[in-house]
Amino acid sequence: MDKALCFGALGVGALMLLVFLLDLVAKVPFGGGPFVIVDIFGLLASAVVVYLGWNASRDLK
Repeated sequence: MDKALCFGALGVGALMLLVFLLDLVAKVPFGGGPFVIVDIFGLLASAVVVYLGWNASRDLK
């Protein structure tokens, strides 16, 4: 169960990282524009979630 939660956090974090990066670069999902600050903070938050999921999965081994 612990590994599933770690991999789930990695998957969700990576998906959100991709969505925010696409919005920042290509303005595809949400239209970019005035929400550049939200995209940057979303990228940072997603990167933190990915790191925490990866670090927790390393601790389980």
